Amino acid sequence: MVNIGKRLTAQWKDAVNLVLGLWLIVSPWALNFRLIEAPTWNAWTVGVVIAVAAAAALIAFNKWEEWVEAALGCWLIVSPFLLGFGTEFYATWNQIIVGAIVGALAIWSAMEPTTAHRAM
Repeated sequence: MVNIGKRLTAQWKDAVNLVLGLWLIVSPWALNFRLIEAPTWNAWTVGVVIAVAAAAALIAFNKWEEWVEAALGCWLIVSPFLLGFGTEFYATWNQIIVGAIVGALAIWSAMEPTTAHRAM
């Protein structure tokens, strides 16, 4: 049986992205923009996909999950402007910051050798 602590140590970037995906899901309430449709649905949808991809990477690492997260991170950065909520301060900065972190961690993880992701 694989030791969960060793897996989380080896794949801490995926664990952080899982938490960030969950944060996106609750952020419309936490940052009080839940009544604005575009950023709320964007946060919910992208948050669920990031959380699922990160959880899947923690269970059985595949590089495609990292590239999905990287693409979603890029989407989060540009989505406030493409979806028209760039003037909503908290929603915009939340999605830009989370997108930058998710994207960076996913690319970093995808660029590591596959053996770095295998639990001991």
